[in-house]
Amino acid sequence: MKCLICANDTPLLFETKLMHKYSVSYHRCIACGFIQTEKPYWLNEAYQNIITTLDIGLLSRNINLSELVSGFVKKNFDPRARYLDYGGGYGVLVRLLRDKGLNFYRQDIYCENIFAANRDITDLDENERRFELVTCFEVFEHTDEPYELLKRLKQLSPNILISTLLIPDRVIQSESDWWYFAPETGQHITFYTRQSFMILAEKLNMNFYTNGEDLHLFTTERLVTNPLQVKPNTFMNKIAHKIRTYLNPARNNGHALIEEDLNLAKAKAFGTQS
Repeated sequence: MKCLICANDTPLLFETKLMHKYSVSYHRCIACGFIQTEKPYWLNEAYQNIITTLDIGLLSRNINLSELVSGFVKKNFDPRARYLDYGGGYGVLVRLLRDKGLNFYRQDIYCENIFAANRDITDLDENERRFELVTCFEVFEHTDEPYELLKRLKQLSPNILISTLLIPDRVIQSESDWWYFAPETGQHITFYTRQSFMILAEKLNMNFYTNGEDLHLFTTERLVTNPLQVKPNTFMNKIAHKIRTYLNPARNNGHALIEEDLNLAKAKAFGTQS
């Protein structure tokens, strides 16, 4: 297999069971470190329930993201401009951001727009579908066409803020070495390094900025400072920490019931409940 990012070789990293039924191989690029599954033939089945029942952190994550995005927009962009949440699911984040006074619209061809009705990209004329900033949270790990996805986003805006976890800087030899592989759902199929994102940005003549873990900005502007690089104990850093907590149940401090609820959801979904 060739790397979806840089076209170099991707030797086998490991094999595991996806959705408790399909034996699937994972491959890692020898050059940029990008990890990808074999061609994902199981996705139609994996997306029978678009918002997986295992995503029990959806509401808390969107509440925290709304704080982060509103602060980021008001600090770096025109708060009166038009914005888009790409892959916006039920429209929860868009509703929260509109409640904060930001003119956000939603896009998602796979999911019903429940909470942001009448504020979908399809409610705009073609000549209005250009935005100050596009957010794209927890989407890139779901696509086996990362270049094409980023290219589509650039056509909508010169500024793209995404979330996905970077591959940790440690030895990975199986799915158990990193929870973000999420083999139970079968929906996470591509995993990124800083270098792989920098290559994508270069291909599209964009600049890349990251907080080094889970938030990343692609922009056509060359910025003097990295807007995602925050000092410890700042407001943005606290919000980002909350998001990482809800993205990763293993990091939860036990005050919420997210891990217990996740385990119950897995048990019910796969018939392992005792």
